[in-house]
Amino acid sequence: MTNFGPEDRDPNKPSTTRIVLWVVVGGAGLWLVLSGLFGMIAKG
Repeated sequence: MTNFGPEDRDPNKPSTTRIVLWVVVGGAGLWLVLSGLFGMIAKG
């Protein structure tokens, strides 16, 4: 089912899927924070 074999289970090397997931989550969180700050500043 998965493409992960025992040799791919190095705990010091995260998988590409995990890196992409964290980039997306981090980007979405950063966008929400920045848009919220901009909204508060713009509305006074």
